[in-house]
Amino acid sequence: MSQTILWGDTVEAGASWSLRLRRGQELRIEDSEGGANVAALFYNYEAPTERYNMPDTLKAQHTAHLTKGFVLYSDMGRILCSITEDTRGWHDPLGGHNDAAAVRKKYGDSTYQEMRNAWKRNTRDNFIVELGKYGLGLRDLTANVNFFSKAVVHNDGSMEYVASNCAAGDSVTLRAEMNLLVILDTGQHPLDPSPNYAPKPVKFSIRPALPVAADDPCRRKCPENARGFINTERYFL
Repeated sequence: MSQTILWGDTVEAGASWSLRLRRGQELRIEDSEGGANVAALFYNYEAPTERYNMPDTLKAQHTAHLTKGFVLYSDMGRILCSITEDTRGWHDPLGGHNDAAAVRKKYGDSTYQEMRNAWKRNTRDNFIVELGKYGLGLRDLTANVNFFSKAVVHNDGSMEYVASNCAAGDSVTLRAEMNLLVILDTGQHPLDPSPNYAPKPVKFSIRPALPVAADDPCRRKCPENARGFINTERYFL
């Protein structure tokens, strides 16, 4: 991982942010206080009709969670980004995100006029605001990844949220294999059983990534990934 930081900032608790991550750069996200959740969306920046595909990502790599060595596939069979570093070992791709009705039901009503920046925001609306900045909207909203959250699927199909999965200082690093639009939101995980509205902030930084070597662990994870990298490289010829 490069030590040169091109840009860094904080996504405050309950807030959203979007950024362009260029091919050959990496995004490092750090849990500032412990217990964070970062819902993330990924799109091909030049052609955002190509975006993260959760089913293909999971079935190609024979997994139901994400960690170092795994990649995120687009719906065109290309690789959007690779997880190159991870201090925790489990990130949830299945739990989705909350909306206004869910936040209101769990945490109660609030308005910006009453509470200003402490009002209870929801990830769905935050995502739509960020998408609107790029000419996208509700129809472009797709499945998201929940970084720093762990949700276990039992044999009966039920899901269990594992509290306190992450500690302060935990981080995950994503290497962009395409030019990406990345949207981040720090709202609480929809399965978080806490009755208190208490989202956490995260720090992020963008750095140059090292070139992808022939023996790159993400590329060699499985035969499907090797083909995914070839598809991606041909796209940039």
